[in-house]
Amino acid sequence: MSATNRSKLIAKLQTALKKNYDVPPASPSRPLLEHALYACLLEDCTSELADEGLAKLEQDYFDWNEVRVTTVTELGTVLSSLPDAAKAAARLKGTLQGIFEEFYSFDLDHLKKENLGKAVARFEKIPGMTPFVLSYIIQHGLGGHSIPIDYSGMVIMLVTGIATQAEAADGRVPGLERAIPKSKGIEFATLLHQPAVALLTDPKDKAGRALLDSVVKGSSEGLDEWLVSKKAAKKRVARRRAEEREVAKLEAEAEAAAAPVAAAPTGKKKPIRSAAKATSTTNKPRASKKAAPAAKAAAPKAAEAKASAPKASEPTAEPEPAGKSATKKAAPKKTTTKKASKTDSDAKPEAKSGSKKTAKKTTEKDADDSKTASASEGGKKASNRKLTKRKPR
Repeated sequence: MSATNRSKLIAKLQTALKKNYDVPPASPSRPLLEHALYACLLEDCTSELADEGLAKLEQDYFDWNEVRVTTVTELGTVLSSLPDAAKAAARLKGTLQGIFEEFYSFDLDHLKKENLGKAVARFEKIPGMTPFVLSYIIQHGLGGHSIPIDYSGMVIMLVTGIATQAEAADGRVPGLERAIPKSKGIEFATLLHQPAVALLTDPKDKAGRALLDSVVKGSSEGLDEWLVSKKAAKKRVARRRAEEREVAKLEAEAEAAAAPVAAAPTGKKKPIRSAAKATSTTNKPRASKKAAPAAKAAAPKAAEAKASAPKASEPTAEPEPAGKSATKKAAPKKTTTKKASKTDSDAKPEAKSGSKKTAKKTTEKDADDSKTASASEGGKKASNRKLTKRKPR
């Protein structure tokens, strides 16, 4: 639509609103924060119910921070007189939370003295703030020129042809502020809000339908077509959501059915290690750790036993014929000393607890062997003396 045709339709709508509706009294002066909260309640609601809801909030709660931390369900019960209390409570809580996170305070009146563009940019950053609430803050709180239009007012703009479907979805009507001067902005917004809310609550409202036909003939029939298409769209949305829920349910059932099969045991047992491998792995580190100090303790004792024992390689100074019987008896004793020395040298890799005891036993055996060896040598000498004969003088 061209700008001239749109401005003409806006002018016709303005004149029709003045003829069919009365201008409401001016809203009382409020702080900037209360303007924002009142806009949250006024959206798609009459001004009388919005005033009542704001008064209940001020009466039931200590301050706005308490309202901010209250649940949406509790706020909905307090605002039960509004047409859609749940949506109004969600808007109110979201706006309060966003303002607190942006400004860290509920005193926003200092923004009135600042640049309008900077203040509007800060409010635009707040998540969840609707175009109607933002325009109401600009118009009533910051003194700017922005006409607030909610969902119900956008229906009138759409049915009369002032706004297209895409513009209505965006929530803004281009060229509206140029067609309506700033001095008439609050008056136009309050007049438009009355038939818009009346048609939203009751689509058969006679005053509202007469207003539509006065702007553009056949607009009331366009409203009926829009309502039918809206119902059909709701049915399509409900059908699609039901199908999505059904698909999700089937997927969940399939996953639940597949879960026991995947978790069922396969019947295979875990491989058991062989006994030799188990003993080798368990005994090796223990023997190496505990036998080392025992072997160290036994080493000096074995060295002393070796030093005290007679060497097998050294020849004896005794005559061979006279000591045959003695040498036969002493021979096994020498072999025992050799065995004792071997056992002493091999005492290093002894077992855990018996290593010290075995070392003591070997040293005792070596001492006994040395005693027996000395006794045998003494016996040899005695036998030699007995066997020798005296020579004649």
